[in-house]
Amino acid sequence: MVFDLTEIISATMVLFAVIDIIGSIPIILDIKKRAGEVHPEKATLVAMIIMFAFLFVGERIITFIGVDVNSFAVAGSFVLFALAMEMILGVRLFKDDGSSPKVASIVPLAFPIIAGAGSMTSILSLRAEYDALNIAVAILLNIILVYVTLRLTSRLERFFGEGGIAVLRKVFGIVLLAIAIKLFSSNIKLLFI
Repeated sequence: MVFDLTEIISATMVLFAVIDIIGSIPIILDIKKRAGEVHPEKATLVAMIIMFAFLFVGERIITFIGVDVNSFAVAGSFVLFALAMEMILGVRLFKDDGSSPKVASIVPLAFPIIAGAGSMTSILSLRAEYDALNIAVAILLNIILVYVTLRLTSRLERFFGEGGIAVLRKVFGIVLLAIAIKLFSSNIKLLFI
C-alpha cells in the first residue's frame, strides 16, 4: 500500500463526480418532502459501509462470477457514460423504485443515490488503476462531503439557486464523461492481450 496524493485527488474527483451530491440536492429535497425527514448520519454510514465493502470484496465477487476487473471497468465505463449523459442532457435513464418513505435515509438516499451502481463501478474501475489505500481515503473525503451536504441541503439550495445547481450538474457531467472515456480506453486494450 502506497500513499499517493495524486491518486487520492484523482479518485476523490471521480467519486465526487459520480456521487454528484451537489447535483442531487433537488432529489434529496424531494425525498425530505415525501419522507418528512432524512437522517444524514444513517445515510452516510450506510453509504460508507457499502462503498468500503465493495472496495475490499467487490473484486472477489466479480472474480467469483468469472469476470475480470478490466472487463468490469469497461462495462462500468458504459454506466458512467450513461450517468454523464443524464447529467449533461438533463434526461432520466435511471428510474427510482419508489421505496417506502420510512426507509428513505437508506433507500433511495444511501443506496442507490450515494452508493449506487455508478459509485460501485467507479470503485472497481479505480481499483484496476489505483492503490486501495488511496481509494479508501477518497471514499472518506467524499463521505465527509456527503454528510456536510446532507446537513446543509436547504442552505446549499438557497446559496446555489436552481440555476447554479444545474450548472454544477452539467460541469460534473462533462468531467464524468471524460473519466468514462479514459476508463474505457485504458481498459479495453487489456482485454485483447
